Amino acid sequence: MYTKQHTIKKSITVSGVGLHTGGKVNLTFKPDEIDSGIKFQRVDLPHQPIIEADADLVVDISRGTTLEKDGGRVSTVEHVLAALVGLQIDNILIEIDAAEVPIMDGSAILFVEALEEAGLEEQNALRNFFELPEGIFYRDEVKNVEMAALPVDDYRVTVMVDYNSKVLGSQHASLNKIQDFKTEIASSRTFVFLHELQYLYNNNLVRGGDLNNAIVIVDKLIEPKELDELAKLFNKPKIEVKEEGILNNIDLRHKNEPARHKLLDVVGDLALVGRPIKAQILAARPGHSTNVEFAKRIKKAIKQAERTAPKYDPNAEPILDIEGISAKLKHRYPFQLVDKIIHQDHKTVVGVKNVTINENFFQGHFPDNPVMPGVLQVEAMAQTGGILVLSTVPDPENYWTYFLGIDNCRFRRIVKPGDTIILKCELLAPIKRGIAKMHGTAFVGNNVVSEATLTARIVKKEEVAK
Repeated sequence: MYTKQHTIKKSITVSGVGLHTGGKVNLTFKPDEIDSGIKFQRVDLPHQPIIEADADLVVDISRGTTLEKDGGRVSTVEHVLAALVGLQIDNILIEIDAAEVPIMDGSAILFVEALEEAGLEEQNALRNFFELPEGIFYRDEVKNVEMAALPVDDYRVTVMVDYNSKVLGSQHASLNKIQDFKTEIASSRTFVFLHELQYLYNNNLVRGGDLNNAIVIVDKLIEPKELDELAKLFNKPKIEVKEEGILNNIDLRHKNEPARHKLLDVVGDLALVGRPIKAQILAARPGHSTNVEFAKRIKKAIKQAERTAPKYDPNAEPILDIEGISAKLKHRYPFQLVDKIIHQDHKTVVGVKNVTINENFFQGHFPDNPVMPGVLQVEAMAQTGGILVLSTVPDPENYWTYFLGIDNCRFRRIVKPGDTIILKCELLAPIKRGIAKMHGTAFVGNNVVSEATLTARIVKKEEVAK
Protein backbone atom coordinates (compact mmCIF):
# COMPACT_ATOMS: atom_id res chain seq x y z
CA MET A 1 0.00 0.00 0.00
CA TYR A 2 1.14 3.54 -0.68
CA THR A 3 2.37 5.41 2.40
CA LYS A 4 2.04 8.86 0.80
CA GLN A 5 -1.09 10.54 -0.52
CA HIS A 6 -1.83 10.53 -4.25
CA THR A 7 -3.86 12.53 -6.73
CA ILE A 8 -3.86 12.49 -10.54
CA LYS A 9 -1.52 14.37 -12.86
CA LYS A 10 -4.13 15.91 -15.16
CA SER A 11 -7.86 16.21 -15.68
CA ILE A 12 -9.72 13.58 -17.68
CA THR A 13 -13.37 13.20 -18.69
CA VAL A 14 -15.54 10.11 -19.16
CA SER A 15 -19.08 10.12 -20.54
CA GLY A 16 -21.98 7.72 -20.39
CA VAL A 17 -25.57 7.37 -19.24
CA GLY A 18 -27.10 7.08 -15.80
CA LEU A 19 -28.32 3.57 -15.04
CA HIS A 20 -31.62 4.71 -13.57
CA THR A 21 -32.19 8.11 -15.19
CA GLY A 22 -31.01 7.13 -18.67
CA GLY A 23 -29.67 10.66 -19.17
CA LYS A 24 -26.27 11.52 -20.65
CA VAL A 25 -23.61 12.33 -18.07
CA ASN A 26 -20.14 13.86 -18.32
CA LEU A 27 -17.83 13.21 -15.40
CA THR A 28 -14.44 14.92 -15.09
CA PHE A 29 -11.71 13.84 -12.68
CA LYS A 30 -9.50 16.74 -11.53
CA PRO A 31 -6.33 16.77 -9.39
CA ASP A 32 -6.77 18.14 -5.89
CA GLU A 33 -4.62 19.28 -2.98
CA ILE A 34 -3.21 17.33 -0.04
CA ASP A 35 -5.82 16.30 2.57
CA SER A 36 -8.72 17.43 0.36
CA GLY A 37 -10.20 13.94 0.07
CA ILE A 38 -12.73 12.75 -2.53
CA LYS A 39 -15.38 15.30 -3.52
CA PHE A 40 -18.12 15.55 -6.14
CA GLN A 41 -19.23 18.86 -7.64
CA ARG A 42 -22.53 19.33 -9.46
CA VAL A 43 -21.36 21.78 -12.13
CA ASP A 44 -24.79 21.78 -13.82
CA LEU A 45 -26.44 23.50 -10.84
CA PRO A 46 -26.31 27.29 -10.45
CA HIS A 47 -24.43 27.26 -7.11
CA GLN A 48 -22.28 24.24 -8.10
CA PRO A 49 -22.41 22.54 -4.67
CA ILE A 50 -19.57 20.30 -3.51
CA ILE A 51 -20.53 16.98 -1.95
CA GLU A 52 -17.88 15.11 0.02
CA ALA A 53 -17.66 11.31 -0.12
CA ASP A 54 -18.94 10.93 3.43
CA ALA A 55 -21.21 8.30 4.94
CA ASP A 56 -23.02 11.01 6.89
CA LEU A 57 -24.19 12.56 3.59
CA VAL A 58 -25.90 9.38 2.31
CA VAL A 59 -29.63 10.03 1.72
CA ASP A 60 -30.71 7.00 -0.33
CA ILE A 61 -29.49 3.41 -0.71
CA SER A 62 -32.44 1.83 -2.54
CA ARG A 63 -30.63 0.88 -5.81
CA GLY A 64 -27.19 2.35 -5.24
CA THR A 65 -25.58 4.87 -2.93
CA THR A 66 -26.73 8.49 -3.13
CA LEU A 67 -25.10 11.53 -1.49
CA GLU A 68 -26.62 14.96 -0.96
CA LYS A 69 -25.42 18.31 0.40
CA ASP A 70 -26.50 21.94 -0.05
CA GLY A 71 -29.22 20.96 -2.50
CA GLY A 72 -26.85 18.95 -4.69
CA ARG A 73 -27.38 15.23 -5.10
CA VAL A 74 -25.24 12.59 -6.80
CA SER A 75 -26.26 8.94 -7.00
CA THR A 76 -24.73 5.56 -7.87
CA VAL A 77 -21.34 6.69 -6.55
CA GLU A 78 -20.08 3.28 -5.42
CA HIS A 79 -18.31 2.15 -8.62
CA VAL A 80 -16.29 5.32 -9.11
CA LEU A 81 -15.38 5.35 -5.41
CA ALA A 82 -14.22 1.74 -5.66
CA ALA A 83 -11.96 2.68 -8.58
CA LEU A 84 -10.37 5.45 -6.51
CA VAL A 85 -9.79 3.17 -3.52
CA GLY A 86 -8.45 0.44 -5.77
CA LEU A 87 -5.87 2.83 -7.25
CA GLN A 88 -5.15 4.34 -3.80
CA ILE A 89 -6.08 7.88 -4.89
CA ASP A 90 -6.70 10.08 -1.86
CA ASN A 91 -7.40 13.56 -3.22
CA ILE A 92 -9.58 14.28 -6.25
CA LEU A 93 -12.40 16.55 -7.38
CA ILE A 94 -15.07 14.87 -9.52
CA GLU A 95 -17.08 17.33 -11.59
CA ILE A 96 -20.39 15.92 -12.80
CA ASP A 97 -23.10 17.58 -14.91
CA ALA A 98 -26.04 15.40 -13.83
CA ALA A 99 -27.48 13.76 -10.74
CA GLU A 100 -26.14 10.27 -11.43
CA VAL A 101 -22.68 8.84 -12.07
CA PRO A 102 -22.58 7.13 -15.51
CA ILE A 103 -22.99 3.38 -15.30
CA MET A 104 -20.39 2.75 -18.07
CA ASP A 105 -20.18 -1.04 -18.50
CA GLY A 106 -21.63 -1.77 -15.05
CA SER A 107 -18.23 -2.19 -13.40
CA ALA A 108 -15.36 0.07 -12.27
CA ILE A 109 -12.85 -0.85 -14.98
CA LEU A 110 -13.51 2.09 -17.31
CA PHE A 111 -13.03 4.51 -14.41
CA VAL A 112 -9.79 2.73 -13.50
CA GLU A 113 -8.50 2.96 -17.06
CA ALA A 114 -9.35 6.67 -17.32
CA LEU A 115 -7.61 7.44 -14.03
CA GLU A 116 -4.54 5.50 -15.10
CA GLU A 117 -4.51 7.44 -18.36
CA ALA A 118 -4.52 10.68 -16.34
CA GLY A 119 -1.58 9.30 -14.32
CA LEU A 120 -1.08 9.12 -10.57
CA GLU A 121 0.98 11.73 -8.76
CA GLU A 122 2.55 11.24 -5.33
CA GLN A 123 2.01 14.10 -2.89
CA ASN A 124 4.24 15.25 -0.06
CA ALA A 125 2.02 14.06 2.77
CA LEU A 126 1.48 10.78 4.55
CA ARG A 127 -1.78 8.90 4.09
CA ASN A 128 -4.00 9.22 7.14
CA PHE A 129 -4.66 5.52 7.73
CA PHE A 130 -7.07 4.33 10.37
CA GLU A 131 -5.63 1.24 12.01
CA LEU A 132 -8.25 -0.62 14.00
CA PRO A 133 -7.43 -0.94 17.72
CA GLU A 134 -9.93 -3.82 17.91
CA GLY A 135 -12.55 -5.59 15.84
CA ILE A 136 -15.74 -3.85 14.69
CA PHE A 137 -18.82 -6.03 14.18
CA TYR A 138 -22.25 -5.40 12.68
CA ARG A 139 -25.30 -7.58 12.12
CA ASP A 140 -28.62 -6.76 10.50
CA GLU A 141 -31.07 -9.41 11.68
CA VAL A 142 -33.80 -8.40 9.21
CA LYS A 143 -31.58 -8.52 6.11
CA ASN A 144 -29.50 -11.42 7.48
CA VAL A 145 -26.27 -9.50 6.87
CA GLU A 146 -23.10 -9.81 8.91
CA MET A 147 -20.04 -7.60 8.55
CA ALA A 148 -16.77 -7.37 10.47
CA ALA A 149 -13.56 -5.38 10.35
CA LEU A 150 -10.55 -6.98 12.01
CA PRO A 151 -7.15 -5.40 12.76
CA VAL A 152 -4.47 -6.14 10.15
CA ASP A 153 -1.62 -4.13 8.64
CA ASP A 154 -3.19 -4.12 5.16
CA TYR A 155 -6.54 -3.78 3.40
CA ARG A 156 -8.27 -7.06 2.57
CA VAL A 157 -11.88 -7.84 1.75
CA THR A 158 -13.80 -11.13 1.63
CA VAL A 159 -17.46 -11.32 0.60
CA MET A 160 -19.93 -14.20 0.60
CA VAL A 161 -23.31 -14.07 -1.15
CA ASP A 162 -26.22 -16.50 -1.25
CA TYR A 163 -29.43 -15.62 -3.14
CA ASN A 164 -31.30 -18.90 -2.80
CA SER A 165 -30.93 -19.27 -6.55
CA LYS A 166 -30.09 -22.42 -8.50
CA VAL A 167 -28.31 -20.25 -11.07
CA LEU A 168 -26.10 -18.27 -8.68
CA GLY A 169 -25.84 -20.57 -5.70
CA SER A 170 -23.46 -19.56 -2.91
CA GLN A 171 -20.42 -17.57 -4.01
CA HIS A 172 -17.51 -15.88 -2.34
CA ALA A 173 -14.77 -13.53 -3.50
CA SER A 174 -11.62 -12.19 -1.88
CA LEU A 175 -9.26 -9.29 -2.41
CA ASN A 176 -6.04 -10.04 -0.52
CA LYS A 177 -4.03 -7.04 -1.76
CA ILE A 178 -5.42 -3.68 -2.84
CA GLN A 179 -2.86 -3.74 -5.67
CA ASP A 180 -4.90 -6.61 -7.22
CA PHE A 181 -8.11 -4.58 -7.44
CA LYS A 182 -7.72 -3.73 -11.12
CA THR A 183 -7.08 -7.29 -12.32
CA GLU A 184 -9.28 -9.22 -9.89
CA ILE A 185 -12.28 -7.00 -9.08
CA ALA A 186 -12.63 -3.84 -11.18
CA SER A 187 -14.16 -5.46 -14.30
CA SER A 188 -16.94 -7.27 -12.40
CA ARG A 189 -20.33 -5.96 -13.55
CA THR A 190 -23.48 -5.20 -11.63
CA PHE A 191 -26.27 -7.77 -11.86
CA VAL A 192 -30.01 -8.01 -11.49
CA PHE A 193 -32.56 -10.81 -11.47
CA LEU A 194 -34.89 -10.95 -14.46
CA HIS A 195 -38.00 -10.84 -12.27
CA GLU A 196 -36.84 -7.51 -10.81
CA LEU A 197 -36.55 -5.68 -14.13
CA GLN A 198 -40.21 -4.99 -14.79
CA TYR A 199 -40.69 -3.69 -11.25
CA LEU A 200 -37.68 -1.38 -11.57
CA TYR A 201 -38.80 -0.09 -14.93
CA ASN A 202 -42.33 0.58 -13.68
CA ASN A 203 -40.81 2.65 -10.87
CA ASN A 204 -38.87 4.90 -13.26
CA LEU A 205 -35.58 3.09 -12.70
CA VAL A 206 -33.07 1.33 -15.03
CA ARG A 207 -33.91 3.81 -17.84
CA GLY A 208 -30.26 3.58 -18.84
CA GLY A 209 -30.11 -0.17 -18.42
CA ASP A 210 -28.66 -2.23 -21.23
CA LEU A 211 -27.51 -5.79 -21.69
CA ASN A 212 -24.01 -4.35 -22.06
CA ASN A 213 -23.91 -2.73 -18.61
CA ALA A 214 -25.55 -5.33 -16.40
CA ILE A 215 -25.72 -9.08 -16.03
CA VAL A 216 -29.33 -10.26 -16.01
CA ILE A 217 -29.83 -13.47 -14.05
CA VAL A 218 -32.62 -15.74 -15.29
CA ASP A 219 -33.63 -17.98 -12.40
CA LYS A 220 -36.88 -19.17 -13.98
CA LEU A 221 -38.10 -19.59 -17.57
CA ILE A 222 -40.54 -16.93 -18.77
CA GLU A 223 -43.13 -16.65 -21.50
CA PRO A 224 -42.29 -15.28 -25.00
CA LYS A 225 -44.65 -12.34 -24.40
CA GLU A 226 -42.58 -11.23 -21.41
CA LEU A 227 -39.42 -11.51 -23.49
CA ASP A 228 -40.94 -9.23 -26.13
CA GLU A 229 -41.69 -6.65 -23.44
CA LEU A 230 -38.12 -6.87 -22.18
CA ALA A 231 -36.79 -6.43 -25.71
CA LYS A 232 -38.71 -3.16 -25.94
CA LEU A 233 -37.44 -2.13 -22.51
CA PHE A 234 -33.82 -2.62 -23.61
CA ASN A 235 -34.45 -1.35 -27.15
CA LYS A 236 -33.35 -4.68 -28.62
CA PRO A 237 -34.88 -6.48 -31.64
CA LYS A 238 -34.97 -9.73 -29.72
CA ILE A 239 -34.09 -11.21 -26.33
CA GLU A 240 -33.48 -14.91 -25.87
CA VAL A 241 -33.51 -17.19 -22.87
CA LYS A 242 -32.67 -20.71 -23.97
CA GLU A 243 -32.34 -22.01 -20.43
CA GLU A 244 -32.02 -20.80 -16.87
CA GLY A 245 -28.81 -18.78 -16.60
CA ILE A 246 -27.75 -15.44 -18.06
CA LEU A 247 -30.02 -13.39 -20.33
CA ASN A 248 -28.86 -13.53 -23.98
CA ASN A 249 -26.16 -16.00 -22.85
CA ILE A 250 -23.61 -13.29 -22.06
CA ASP A 251 -20.22 -14.67 -21.03
CA LEU A 252 -19.22 -13.95 -17.46
CA ARG A 253 -15.82 -12.31 -16.93
CA HIS A 254 -15.32 -14.49 -13.83
CA LYS A 255 -17.18 -17.57 -12.67
CA ASN A 256 -18.02 -15.72 -9.46
CA GLU A 257 -18.56 -12.30 -11.09
CA PRO A 258 -21.65 -11.47 -8.96
CA ALA A 259 -19.70 -12.06 -5.73
CA ARG A 260 -16.78 -10.01 -7.06
CA HIS A 261 -19.15 -7.18 -7.91
CA LYS A 262 -20.58 -7.27 -4.40
CA LEU A 263 -17.00 -6.97 -3.14
CA LEU A 264 -16.52 -4.00 -5.47
CA ASP A 265 -19.59 -2.36 -3.93
CA VAL A 266 -18.23 -2.94 -0.42
CA VAL A 267 -14.92 -1.29 -1.35
CA GLY A 268 -16.75 1.67 -2.89
CA ASP A 269 -19.22 2.18 -0.06
CA LEU A 270 -16.53 1.90 2.62
CA ALA A 271 -14.68 4.76 0.89
CA LEU A 272 -17.34 6.87 2.62
CA VAL A 273 -15.39 6.40 5.86
CA GLY A 274 -13.30 9.30 4.54
CA ARG A 275 -9.89 7.79 5.30
CA PRO A 276 -7.92 4.81 4.03
CA ILE A 277 -8.26 1.97 6.49
CA LYS A 278 -6.11 -0.97 7.40
CA ALA A 279 -8.42 -3.87 8.12
CA GLN A 280 -9.64 -7.28 7.10
CA ILE A 281 -13.24 -6.74 5.98
CA LEU A 282 -15.56 -9.75 6.11
CA ALA A 283 -19.07 -9.45 4.69
CA ALA A 284 -21.85 -12.00 4.36
CA ARG A 285 -24.73 -11.06 2.02
CA PRO A 286 -23.94 -7.31 2.04
CA GLY A 287 -25.93 -4.58 0.30
CA HIS A 288 -25.63 -0.81 0.01
CA SER A 289 -27.68 -0.09 3.13
CA THR A 290 -25.58 -2.35 5.33
CA ASN A 291 -22.32 -1.20 3.72
CA VAL A 292 -23.16 2.41 4.53
CA GLU A 293 -24.26 1.57 8.05
CA PHE A 294 -20.98 -0.29 8.57
CA ALA A 295 -19.03 2.70 7.21
CA LYS A 296 -20.76 4.82 9.84
CA ARG A 297 -19.72 2.34 12.53
CA ILE A 298 -16.09 2.63 11.39
CA LYS A 299 -16.35 6.44 11.36
CA LYS A 300 -17.61 6.31 14.94
CA ALA A 301 -14.67 4.09 15.92
CA ILE A 302 -12.29 6.59 14.31
CA LYS A 303 -13.72 9.44 16.39
CA GLN A 304 -13.43 7.36 19.54
CA ALA A 305 -9.84 6.34 18.75
CA GLU A 306 -8.81 9.94 18.11
CA ARG A 307 -9.96 10.87 21.60
CA THR A 308 -8.70 7.74 23.36
CA ALA A 309 -5.34 7.48 25.02
CA PRO A 310 -2.85 4.96 23.65
CA LYS A 311 -2.70 1.82 25.76
CA TYR A 312 0.09 1.93 28.34
CA ASP A 313 1.39 -1.22 29.99
CA PRO A 314 3.93 -0.22 32.67
CA ASN A 315 5.25 -3.79 32.66
CA ALA A 316 6.13 -3.73 28.97
CA GLU A 317 9.66 -2.95 27.81
CA PRO A 318 9.77 0.66 26.55
CA ILE A 319 11.11 1.62 23.13
CA LEU A 320 13.42 4.06 24.93
CA ASP A 321 14.03 4.36 28.67
CA ILE A 322 15.40 7.51 30.29
CA GLU A 323 18.97 6.62 29.32
CA GLY A 324 17.94 6.17 25.69
CA ILE A 325 16.02 9.45 25.70
CA SER A 326 18.97 11.28 27.26
CA ALA A 327 21.27 9.97 24.53
CA LYS A 328 19.07 11.61 21.88
CA LEU A 329 17.62 14.72 23.53
CA LYS A 330 19.91 17.36 25.06
CA HIS A 331 17.37 18.51 27.64
CA ARG A 332 18.43 18.10 31.27
CA TYR A 333 17.02 18.93 34.70
CA PRO A 334 14.77 20.80 35.21
CA PHE A 335 13.63 20.60 31.56
CA GLN A 336 13.91 16.88 30.90
CA LEU A 337 10.21 16.10 30.83
CA VAL A 338 9.77 12.67 29.20
CA ASP A 339 10.47 9.44 31.10
CA LYS A 340 9.74 6.75 28.48
CA ILE A 341 8.97 6.24 24.82
CA ILE A 342 6.49 3.34 24.58
CA HIS A 343 5.61 3.43 20.85
CA GLN A 344 7.18 4.70 17.66
CA ASP A 345 6.54 4.13 13.96
CA HIS A 346 7.13 6.19 10.81
CA LYS A 347 4.33 8.61 11.72
CA THR A 348 3.54 8.39 15.43
CA VAL A 349 5.42 8.47 18.73
CA VAL A 350 4.05 7.99 22.25
CA GLY A 351 5.84 9.06 25.42
CA VAL A 352 5.16 8.90 29.15
CA LYS A 353 5.63 11.63 31.78
CA ASN A 354 5.19 10.74 35.44
CA VAL A 355 4.22 13.80 37.48
CA THR A 356 5.34 13.88 41.14
CA ILE A 357 5.16 16.46 43.92
CA ASN A 358 8.96 16.69 43.76
CA GLU A 359 8.84 18.53 40.40
CA ASN A 360 10.69 21.83 40.80
CA PHE A 361 7.87 23.88 39.27
CA PHE A 362 5.45 22.96 42.06
CA GLN A 363 7.48 25.20 44.39
CA GLY A 364 5.84 28.20 42.79
CA HIS A 365 2.92 26.82 40.72
CA PHE A 366 1.28 26.65 43.23
CA PRO A 367 2.54 25.46 46.65
CA ASP A 368 -0.96 25.23 48.14
CA ASN A 369 -2.58 24.02 44.89
CA PRO A 370 0.05 22.23 42.78
CA VAL A 371 -0.85 22.38 39.06
CA MET A 372 1.50 21.45 36.21
CA PRO A 373 1.98 24.52 33.96
CA GLY A 374 0.35 24.13 30.56
CA VAL A 375 3.46 25.40 28.78
CA LEU A 376 5.43 22.51 30.25
CA GLN A 377 2.82 20.03 29.02
CA VAL A 378 3.37 21.45 25.54
CA GLU A 379 7.14 21.25 26.04
CA ALA A 380 6.76 17.58 27.01
CA MET A 381 4.77 16.99 23.79
CA ALA A 382 7.50 18.69 21.79
CA GLN A 383 10.23 16.57 23.38
CA THR A 384 8.24 13.44 22.57
CA GLY A 385 7.87 14.61 18.97
CA GLY A 386 11.58 15.45 18.93
CA ILE A 387 12.39 11.77 19.40
CA LEU A 388 10.45 11.00 16.21
CA VAL A 389 12.23 13.73 14.24
CA LEU A 390 15.67 12.73 15.51
CA SER A 391 15.02 9.14 14.44
CA THR A 392 15.29 10.30 10.81
CA VAL A 393 19.04 11.03 11.12
CA PRO A 394 21.80 8.47 11.78
CA ASP A 395 23.57 10.60 14.41
CA PRO A 396 20.89 12.26 16.58
CA GLU A 397 23.46 13.13 19.25
CA ASN A 398 24.86 15.72 16.85
CA TYR A 399 21.57 17.66 16.53
CA TRP A 400 19.64 20.23 18.53
CA THR A 401 15.84 20.47 18.46
CA TYR A 402 14.06 23.83 18.28
CA PHE A 403 10.44 25.00 18.35
CA LEU A 404 9.24 26.89 15.27
CA GLY A 405 5.57 27.26 16.05
CA ILE A 406 2.60 26.36 18.26
CA ASP A 407 -0.95 26.53 16.87
CA ASN A 408 -4.44 25.67 18.08
CA CYS A 409 -3.23 25.02 21.62
CA ARG A 410 -5.93 24.02 24.12
CA PHE A 411 -5.78 23.04 27.79
CA ARG A 412 -8.66 20.79 28.76
CA ARG A 413 -8.01 19.59 32.31
CA ILE A 414 -5.71 20.25 35.25
CA VAL A 415 -2.66 17.99 35.70
CA LYS A 416 -1.67 17.35 39.33
CA PRO A 417 0.97 15.35 41.23
CA GLY A 418 0.41 11.62 40.90
CA ASP A 419 -0.85 11.86 37.32
CA THR A 420 0.76 9.91 34.50
CA ILE A 421 0.63 11.81 31.22
CA ILE A 422 0.57 9.87 27.95
CA LEU A 423 1.96 12.08 25.18
CA LYS A 424 1.03 11.24 21.59
CA CYS A 425 2.47 13.06 18.56
CA GLU A 426 1.39 12.34 14.98
CA LEU A 427 3.07 13.76 11.89
CA LEU A 428 0.80 15.88 9.71
CA ALA A 429 3.24 15.84 6.77
CA PRO A 430 6.50 14.07 5.95
CA ILE A 431 9.59 15.47 7.66
CA LYS A 432 11.46 17.65 5.19
CA ARG A 433 14.82 19.36 5.74
CA GLY A 434 14.58 18.48 9.41
CA ILE A 435 11.25 20.31 9.85
CA ALA A 436 8.30 18.45 11.31
CA LYS A 437 4.68 19.50 11.76
CA MET A 438 2.71 17.29 14.12
CA HIS A 439 -0.40 17.18 16.24
CA GLY A 440 0.31 16.55 19.91
CA THR A 441 -2.21 15.28 22.44
CA ALA A 442 -1.66 14.73 26.18
CA PHE A 443 -3.87 12.28 28.08
CA VAL A 444 -4.32 11.46 31.73
CA GLY A 445 -6.26 8.23 31.80
CA ASN A 446 -8.68 8.49 28.88
CA ASN A 447 -9.09 12.24 29.27
CA VAL A 448 -7.42 14.75 26.98
CA VAL A 449 -5.65 17.31 29.17
CA SER A 450 -4.01 19.38 26.43
CA GLU A 451 -3.39 19.40 22.68
CA ALA A 452 -1.63 21.54 20.10
CA THR A 453 -0.25 21.60 16.58
CA LEU A 454 3.53 21.85 16.84
CA THR A 455 6.23 22.72 14.34
CA ALA A 456 9.83 21.90 15.21
CA ARG A 457 13.19 21.67 13.53
CA ILE A 458 16.39 19.76 14.17
CA VAL A 459 19.65 21.55 13.43
CA LYS A 460 23.19 20.16 13.35
CA LYS A 461 25.46 21.41 16.08
CA GLU A 462 28.02 22.67 13.57
CA GLU A 463 25.36 24.83 11.90
CA VAL A 464 24.41 26.39 15.23
CA ALA A 465 28.07 27.15 15.93
CA LYS A 466 28.27 29.14 12.70
